[in-house]
Amino acid sequence: MNLDLTVGPPAKLLWKFSMPLLLSVVFQQLYNIVDSVVAGQFAGSNALAAVGASYPVTMLFMAVATGCNIGCSVIISQLFGARRYGPMKTAVSTSLIAVLGLGGVLTVAGLLFSPTVLRMLQTKEEIFADSAVYLNIYILGLAFLFLYNICNGVFTALGDSRTPLYFLIASSLANIAADVLFVTVFHMGVAGVAWATFLCQGAASVLSFIALRRRLAGMSCGKAKLFSGRMLGKISVVAIPSILQQSFISVGNLFIQALVNGYGADVIAGYSAAVKLNTFAITCFQTTGSALSSFAAQNIGAAKFDRVKQGTRSTLLLSVLIVLPFFILFFFFGRMMMGVFVNLNETPAEVIETGMAFLRIVSPFYFVIVVKLLLDGVLRGGGAMAAFMAATFTDLIVRVALAYIMAPAMGTDGIWLSWPIGWVIAAGLSLVFYLGGGWKKHVPKKHTEAQEHG
Repeated sequence: MNLDLTVGPPAKLLWKFSMPLLLSVVFQQLYNIVDSVVAGQFAGSNALAAVGASYPVTMLFMAVATGCNIGCSVIISQLFGARRYGPMKTAVSTSLIAVLGLGGVLTVAGLLFSPTVLRMLQTKEEIFADSAVYLNIYILGLAFLFLYNICNGVFTALGDSRTPLYFLIASSLANIAADVLFVTVFHMGVAGVAWATFLCQGAASVLSFIALRRRLAGMSCGKAKLFSGRMLGKISVVAIPSILQQSFISVGNLFIQALVNGYGADVIAGYSAAVKLNTFAITCFQTTGSALSSFAAQNIGAAKFDRVKQGTRSTLLLSVLIVLPFFILFFFFGRMMMGVFVNLNETPAEVIETGMAFLRIVSPFYFVIVVKLLLDGVLRGGGAMAAFMAATFTDLIVRVALAYIMAPAMGTDGIWLSWPIGWVIAAGLSLVFYLGGGWKKHVPKKHTEAQEHG
């Protein structure tokens, strides 16, 4: 069901819209977490390290898919909010065609260069073969990853956060079952968890696409083109900065992973488990920013700026409520959380201590990063991409630079400390840009239907 976010109480709308998004993220993150859990519990700490060594590379591909999602959803939200359904359908089909083409190119490039990238990351020989297997199978499924993200972005732009959730619940539960089956029964090791993800993610993406086609077919509108170069240009104005922003974060994580890899397999395994918990938390926090971004885009498209401010205040409370349980679990019960990934009685102590140290250092600053993500949602929804990128790149540059500067003197603790320092500085920038009101100046110009289709 499509949801018009330009009318009704902002707080109620955002809570209703955000909750399915949050649950969707929970189940989507199960894909990555379950892979590590099954590998660590049933195949050993080296298998966990192998999946972890591949993780920053897989996140780079995820970053591109997420950037494409953001680019299409912002434009589609604005068109939907302005009731311009013909150009909106053109934007949807153009996004799908463009992103599948990009996915094909990245699949070929990924398969060709994945061994080189793993070498550049100083992946240890004892886990290199398993890392390469996991990464290559993941790359084979990039078309499914990209297709699902675009479909999810379109549903979100239409105010529908429930439909993607239904597919994710079924797919995630199937992925858990397949992971356990392939590893414990068929003894496929790291390859088993990768193939489970491939199959289940593929099914979710195809079903999402079918549901999206039916949804759009039920919306009456004027003439819509299958592909529009002009529309692709409009989408790219938002998508390319978003892809760069997401990709640069992943590239930064690659540099940090290379630094961590120099400390050996036990530290890699501990960091792998902890960073997946951290990514799970951050991605959940991002749902509030994503919900606010769609809310802001629709209302900016309808020139209702006061509603954007009201929505921002309402989402702040929701964000704090989401952050609190993660902080409590990670800071006070870090050992228990590490036990999700490894057998606490049989795993080397350094694996567990590494993960606990990371979680204790970064989790208190979740209250800071969620504010940044929230304000970034408004900037992105308003198309203020220069400000959005400036804040994000500052976080990235500070975090990577400090990690390399502090690691020689402080060891891994120096690496972990670079995260909250980068977050604090970047959150300050996002606040300055939001208060400056530049996001109000990026309202799309009114075009005729013919111009949008051209």
